[in-house]
Amino acid sequence: MVHAGIPKLLDKLEKIYGVQTPAFPTDPYEFIVWWQCGYPASDAACAKGWQQLKAQVGIEAGDLLKASPKILSGALRAGGMVPEIRAERLKEIARIVQDEYGGDLRAGLAGPISKTRKTLKRFPGIADPGADRILLFARIAPVAAIPSNCPHVLSRLLQGKDAYSYNTDYREAQEAISAAVPEKFEARSRAYLLIKQHGQQTCKRTNPQCGSCPISTDCAFYALSPQSKR
Repeated sequence: MVHAGIPKLLDKLEKIYGVQTPAFPTDPYEFIVWWQCGYPASDAACAKGWQQLKAQVGIEAGDLLKASPKILSGALRAGGMVPEIRAERLKEIARIVQDEYGGDLRAGLAGPISKTRKTLKRFPGIADPGADRILLFARIAPVAAIPSNCPHVLSRLLQGKDAYSYNTDYREAQEAISAAVPEKFEARSRAYLLIKQHGQQTCKRTNPQCGSCPISTDCAFYALSPQSKR
């Protein structure tokens, strides 16, 4: 297996991309709202819809409940497709938070992690990867979160295999981070953000830029590719 070990790989990625900071809200409720602000969801799309939503409506549960579907979808249109569906989801999110948690979702996330995870997954668009991201960046639990669109990165780097099964890739990536990165918020947040940056900029799920990858010499996937033999 051709790799320098995850800690060394992360150090190399940080030298290349610099210190990373979250482009998304780290408060649980705000992230769930932000995630509906763009579609297809991406940092750039969600940021556009989020900006317009804050300016035109507000993001608190009461604000979302009071706003008409037309006003909500109009604000969300800046973030991309199907704004009407995303507006309906924001209404659902706001109703749950207001009716069941008194407008304070974080207070409702106390208790065992299994219960917290189940609560988070009630919300539209939040599956295991989203729940993991919230748990980590909201500093609820230092779980080994993996960017939802980048589980293939560690599969390629460490095992030399391309994206195969999303669930398998995600689980194996989590296991690799769990084994190699200290169970601390700062360390695992750093790993998450660097993997995300590399996966989005260079090690793309389709058409990876292996020929220009700055860590190709540490990559098992590249070592097995025809490009490495040239």
